[in-house]
Amino acid sequence: MGWLGLRQSRGAPSEGGHAPPFDLVRQARYELAASITSFLVDNDLDVSPANLLLAHSAFSGRNPRLARQVIAQAQSAAGINQNWLDELGEQDIGLPDRADLDRLMTRLETNLESFHANTKEARTVTSDYGTELEQHVIDLEQLQKTGRIVSNLADLAKVMLDRTRKAEDDMRKSEDEAKALRRSLERAKRDAEVDYLTGLPNRRAFENLLDRHHKEARAVCEPLSVAFCDIDEFKKVNDIHGHDAGDRVIKAIADTLARISNDHCHVARHGGEEFVMLFRGLTPSQAAEKLDDAREALADRRLINRKTDEPFGQITFSGGVADVFGYGDTRAALKAADAALYEAKAGGRNRIEIADPA
Repeated sequence: MGWLGLRQSRGAPSEGGHAPPFDLVRQARYELAASITSFLVDNDLDVSPANLLLAHSAFSGRNPRLARQVIAQAQSAAGINQNWLDELGEQDIGLPDRADLDRLMTRLETNLESFHANTKEARTVTSDYGTELEQHVIDLEQLQKTGRIVSNLADLAKVMLDRTRKAEDDMRKSEDEAKALRRSLERAKRDAEVDYLTGLPNRRAFENLLDRHHKEARAVCEPLSVAFCDIDEFKKVNDIHGHDAGDRVIKAIADTLARISNDHCHVARHGGEEFVMLFRGLTPSQAAEKLDDAREALADRRLINRKTDEPFGQITFSGGVADVFGYGDTRAALKAADAALYEAKAGGRNRIEIADPA
């Protein structure tokens, strides 16, 4: 229950003494990460991006009202569970942004690594001590003339050995819990970069890919192109067939684009009905040709709403392609590709346009 503030702060001065010198900022970070970890584990909550954001907002002091809600719920008969936390997350509680989540995950991961290492070291020392103590017990029991004092020492040593072994087991369990929590954290980090509807990387993941490939391609003088794609007249699909059908159309486009992706061609959902692609080793003309093949294959299909058996009609997308190295930075290249996309829209849709270099 340390996350409620009931645990004595680490590094607090003892009675009659003074606190040892330490880095106050780093100490505060460790305390925050420890409070969040304790909150999730004590209440058997998922280590998910949403839960991490809620916990950070409550325990960092960013949202005092949320902190009061968490404490009140913890002290109620119902207690804290995942359902209650999900309902709380739907409210407007002023969560931190994605950069805050990244920093939070990094600190939590560091805290888990430190906890795992310290627990493992303590368990090793305890195990070694227990082995030596066990040998002492055997030596005492093998004495031919034990006497009362030696017998009492043997009994005391057995009690100490039992307690040592129990402490070793407890630390092994803590070590296992730390490993499980670290695996959950890794899953949460992966989930934070995946679009839930299509299974494609999301915008955040794509930006990381773009930065990495930009550096690598520039180092070896390799072409690098970026493209934006947008489903044509998607609003009509939602208006006529409903949003569930619209989601299925988005997934169909995602599958179409995913078929041309590989280690050097990446596709991600940028948001809504818009997708973004990265072509490593291809010039804008080559990338546009590859994307145009996918566009043509989709335009030739006749999709049907399986729930109503009504045809969607022709589903198409438009695209804009830009040379990443034709602009000052990656953001400028993305902006150029986006402008080329809207040129394609203005030019009649269902086409691919290439942006002029800056």
